[in-house]
Amino acid sequence: MTFSDGDFVKIDYTAKRVSDDSVVYTTDEKAAKDAGIFNKDSRYAAQLVVVGKESVIKGVDKELRKMDVGESKKIEVSPEEAFGERRDDLVTVMHLNDFRKRDINPEPGLQVDLDGVVAVVKSVNGGRVVVDANHPLAGEKLVYDVKIVEKVDGDDKRLGALAEAYNLKPDSVSVSGGTAKVSFGDKTEKNADYFVNKSAFVRAAFQYLSNLEKITVDEGYAKSK
Repeated sequence: MTFSDGDFVKIDYTAKRVSDDSVVYTTDEKAAKDAGIFNKDSRYAAQLVVVGKESVIKGVDKELRKMDVGESKKIEVSPEEAFGERRDDLVTVMHLNDFRKRDINPEPGLQVDLDGVVAVVKSVNGGRVVVDANHPLAGEKLVYDVKIVEKVDGDDKRLGALAEAYNLKPDSVSVSGGTAKVSFGDKTEKNADYFVNKSAFVRAAFQYLSNLEKITVDEGYAKSK
């Protein structure tokens, strides 16, 4: 079996820097704990990938097409097919006052959003703040240990897998004649994360399921006791 553009597959993987063999990403909770990168807010489970849709780095996407369900493979990825080469023009010096106007106290290591550009504060000295908008793994050669867990077929299952990828657990999902119906009952907490994730899920559904013309979301609420 080979995979084509638009196929939905779930993969388990662990990614390491070639330079020092350190783990940078993993879907395995134990591997994350062993590597000292465990995050209690992260979800450790097989990751959904839509082949050919930039949902995973180019070097991995290219090799997934040649694999089969259940197959494992070690994939070495160059910076060009991972997170790009480092660019000097993405490292800039800003005035401390620019941060104070945004009510930000810059400290080395702080990730900041500067008018839609995500950057990391590298240093603060004498009223000058150096920020780096390169991806943290820019310029790094990576190696991925990947296993294809399953292929997701059928629009109902694909839409359900997309919802899961955005940390949503709908009570029911159905797709018929270009219209999708998704239900979130009163047991689903409707907090800020829910609304953000729901919006992202809807955008992704239209992007990855080309036959969808309409999505209806049914929400249930119960009176607080």
